[in-house]
Amino acid sequence: MLKEAVTSLPEDVLSALKKAEKNERSEIARTQLRTILNNIDAADSMAVPMCQDTGIHVFFVSGRITPGIEDKIRAGTLRATNEIPLRPNAVHPLTRENPGTNVAEGLPYVVFHPSSADYTEITVMPKGAGSENMTALAMLTPSQGIKGIKKFILDTVVNAAGKPCPPIILGIGIGGTADEATALSKKALLRSLDQRNADQSVAELESDLYEALNMTGIGPMGLGGDTTTLGVNIEIAYCHTASLPVAVNLQCWAGRRATARIYADGTVEYLTRGGSE
Repeated sequence: MLKEAVTSLPEDVLSALKKAEKNERSEIARTQLRTILNNIDAADSMAVPMCQDTGIHVFFVSGRITPGIEDKIRAGTLRATNEIPLRPNAVHPLTRENPGTNVAEGLPYVVFHPSSADYTEITVMPKGAGSENMTALAMLTPSQGIKGIKKFILDTVVNAAGKPCPPIILGIGIGGTADEATALSKKALLRSLDQRNADQSVAELESDLYEALNMTGIGPMGLGGDTTTLGVNIEIAYCHTASLPVAVNLQCWAGRRATARIYADGTVEYLTRGGSE
């Protein structure tokens, strides 16, 4: 899964990039998008990472949770680091010591969502620092409402400019508590770009923000153009009557993720690009 994630993009992200290259009016922006697409093709055909920053590795595990699964994820991350290879990005936050393994205290980061399903579903999302560093959280007041939400998100993207390697994908979490909103913003990045939120009011906000952000003129790599974002995904949670938390988690154009389901009989179904074993 890690090799798939870092060497090829999900179809929805690839389609969005191709559509952007086709519709972009700026020649400089088209050149940037064309270079990105050529890079993706080369990485896929050569089975090498599409970006030198292979990120830190966030796993979402749902369904049937078996004992020891986190240890196996850590072992798989270590193996992938050595064999793909992945750049060893995990360092101690204070000493900056790098064990060279991508496996250490708190990493890889694993989020569990148990259910009664008869399979285990695992999604991995490699997250580079260029986009992750642009994460923002605001504890708005309810009186600021949708207007305040839009302003905070627009300000976050404009302030980030070219740093997160646009065209970006926005994951937005609204509601809950501060930590829940931030978690929701990252979860939102897992949803396909062609799938809107089931809540109509949220879906309308996604569409409004998508249009507004692509009018900022930031463009691919911050060099100007029509394509600042490939998609806006929002997840919500009910919150306290006196609160309105909003979190923004940016993803660069390389919206990398891979998903597989593991059944009780040992069958593995790969959902991102198809196939089973």
